[in-house]
Amino acid sequence: MILALWLLLLPFRLLAALGLRRSVILACLFVLGVTVYGVAEDLGLLDPPAKAAPAPKRAAGQPRPSRAAVADVPAGYLHRYEAAAGRCPGLSWTVLAAIGKVESDHGRSRLPGVRSGWNVAGAAGPMQFGIGVGRAGNAWARFGRDFDRDGRTSVYDPGDAIPAAARYLCAAGAPRRLERAIYAYNHSWGYVAQVEAIARRYARPGGGRR
Repeated sequence: MILALWLLLLPFRLLAALGLRRSVILACLFVLGVTVYGVAEDLGLLDPPAKAAPAPKRAAGQPRPSRAAVADVPAGYLHRYEAAAGRCPGLSWTVLAAIGKVESDHGRSRLPGVRSGWNVAGAAGPMQFGIGVGRAGNAWARFGRDFDRDGRTSVYDPGDAIPAAARYLCAAGAPRRLERAIYAYNHSWGYVAQVEAIARRYARPGGGRR
């Protein structure tokens, strides 16, 4: 690498030795760098910059977050839970947030599968979707997509995973059959009770709605 760099700069060293101004040499280096970058991009060696994802909007008619929710849920996740609830009319964002809490502590868990790879059941990402490598099935293939429009679809991206979870719950019967939908997400009635308890804690007392 050092040898290649030395050989690349050799012509400019010779130009400097001949008395060429430093500013002209720098300009030549700049033109060379731009040319090399353009060629590399044309050859597909560089990925184009991703489009900026639009800021998520809150769904209407949702309960306000309680102090417990504000203290426990990272702000970026909280906004995404609130926005994603709108993909399943009538579903409370608190249910999505409660699932995110149980599954990965809102993406903060260091357990296998949360940030890369998958766990023993074949689930991955902050919302722990089955990706087809274990008994969890491949729910991601059906419900996952590039919801945040950043140019990529990733089960590890909360901008994609949280709206996918809302779609999953809706397809499973939420909000009319909410307990059944949560059970479909993870086949355990203990899990259902845990999610419902956290969801109640995340909603502001008194049922305040925004």
